[in-house]
Amino acid sequence: MPAPLDRPAADDTRPPLVRTEGDRRTLEFTPGDVQSEMLVSRPDALVLEYTRAMMCFALFVPDPRHIVMVGLGGGSLAKFCHRHFPRARITVLEIRDDVIALRDQFCLPPDDARLRILHCDAADYLARMPGCCDVLLVDGFDTQGLPSDLASSAFYGACRRALHPGGVLVANIFTYDPQYASALQRLRAAFDGRLAWFARIAGNNRILFAARPGHPGARPGRGERLLAWMARKEGRGLGWSNRLLARLLVAWLARRRA
Repeated sequence: MPAPLDRPAADDTRPPLVRTEGDRRTLEFTPGDVQSEMLVSRPDALVLEYTRAMMCFALFVPDPRHIVMVGLGGGSLAKFCHRHFPRARITVLEIRDDVIALRDQFCLPPDDARLRILHCDAADYLARMPGCCDVLLVDGFDTQGLPSDLASSAFYGACRRALHPGGVLVANIFTYDPQYASALQRLRAAFDGRLAWFARIAGNNRILFAARPGHPGARPGRGERLLAWMARKEGRGLGWSNRLLARLLVAWLARRRA
């Protein structure tokens, strides 16, 4: 396994801002632009709609062994997966050391046999780690939005190679991001058109799902078949029912290990 890359934060980044108002604690990269939100009384809960939508990977890979996350933020997804997927290892790739330094304020558990938070460049790291995970959550942003390094053909190709056969990528992209259309095209090309999403599940956040095919000649698994069916149409379901689905799924996952 390659060592984490010691990359400093980009020169044009400003220190992240943490605000606490009552039971609500937020992380902001620019004032007023909430990147992550936590309930102080329930630090493992998923507060923001898009985080619940990203957990829909469990429909395709219900029992992952290794979940890799690009972008730490306030650690909402890392905390939830660490608590409610007790058989999974969680590896988080975060380029900003000043974000990692806030882990205690957002009640992230210390690194252990199942959780590692690495200070590294995710694009470089994934390129060196083929076949390392069965779920890959891409939720990396900077002050300008989606970094170009996380929207390139090379990056999406590395994401595909980093997945086990049958593994699933989940990418969070804002529909108003200037790179949205080109990123969508590159992601679709990297995964041979196996790209799907739930319609209007998280406002302006488009949560994209893509699968690496299983071994040649092997019968596709349930998750791969479901995603292939979803990919036949752009944007499955209705907004209200998709949001309800995400809420119910997260509630069910939370009950597995409350």
